[in-house]
Amino acid sequence: MTSRTLSTALRAATILVAVGTLSACNALSRMSEIGSGPQLSKIENPTQKHGYQSVSLPMPQASPPPQNANSLWRPGSRAFFKDQRAKEIGDILTVAVSIDESASLNATLTRSRNAAETDGITSMLGFENSLKKILPDSVVPSTLVGATGVSSNTNSGTTARTETMTANLAAVITQVLPNGNLVISGKQEIRVNYELRELSIQGIIRPEDISSSNSVTYDKIAEARISLGGRGINSDLTQPRYGQQILDVILPF
Repeated sequence: MTSRTLSTALRAATILVAVGTLSACNALSRMSEIGSGPQLSKIENPTQKHGYQSVSLPMPQASPPPQNANSLWRPGSRAFFKDQRAKEIGDILTVAVSIDESASLNATLTRSRNAAETDGITSMLGFENSLKKILPDSVVPSTLVGATGVSSNTNSGTTARTETMTANLAAVITQVLPNGNLVISGKQEIRVNYELRELSIQGIIRPEDISSSNSVTYDKIAEARISLGGRGINSDLTQPRYGQQILDVILPF
């Protein structure tokens, strides 16, 4: 067996072992849920999850809030004695997600080009006459090189997209930025029979955008990350197998 054949065999074995490991982990997880459906995940501190990163953004110069002498009213308050809106780490607020968007794009491109070029030698220190001794008599130095090109290209494309989603989700403030903006993170899990639906949202909001009912709409969230997915029997049946997904990535046809 040559070294090249051995290297190819080792790469193939590595891929098979990796696929087998993924399949085994997924198989064990699914086996443990037989008869009970997908299990809800535990409530955890979002800042302690693997891959969590603190948000760092450019901040304006800090300035103290204006003070009104002999006044019981605090600037920015929604209540006379206390601001009921979420503002500290660990406080909870409601995020209203209502997406109903559609977009359509049509594009057409047509391109056509004709080109013709003729080059020759009319005078070159008298050596142009020597070409007849080397080349056949039919060669004319003044029309020695000629080229003609024609190209035509037509492209058209159509894109249509429709998204509809309505949900209310409670989120927790995980970080207060130096300028007062709030980093929020929320996750909701709903299990119906053997299917688990997951809705999560993350982003940055301004305290001024929180309404008097302690809620904020999704379009007021900067760096928003909204995810709606699921796992269970229905999701497994609608997804291709791991082997097919790998072949879809590596096959060039």
